[in-house]
Amino acid sequence: MTENNKQNQAPSIQAMVWYKKEDWDTLMDLFPDRHLLPPSYENWLGRAEEMKSKVEADGDVVIKVFIDPETFPAWCKEQGRKMDSESRADLAIQVAQQQSFSA
Repeated sequence: MTENNKQNQAPSIQAMVWYKKEDWDTLMDLFPDRHLLPPSYENWLGRAEEMKSKVEADGDVVIKVFIDPETFPAWCKEQGRKMDSESRADLAIQVAQQQSFSA
């Protein structure tokens, strides 16, 4: 896509999985794929902020979807899913879609 075409498009909404510092350790204990995430909250946050900045620099809007250590396991159980990166991403998309339709 050319730069000019991008400027003529409405911004897209990008859902990003986000974590709170106080939930990090609890969530890491829950995730079977925690080895895919950076070893510390600070490392993760630096990468996440960098990715968020790139998305916004491209003209898109970022919705941070916080993964809660109480509601996420319940959502996964209800959906019959593992608490892995795919489920976290799908939840983020679902929440972002609900927010964009209700805005």
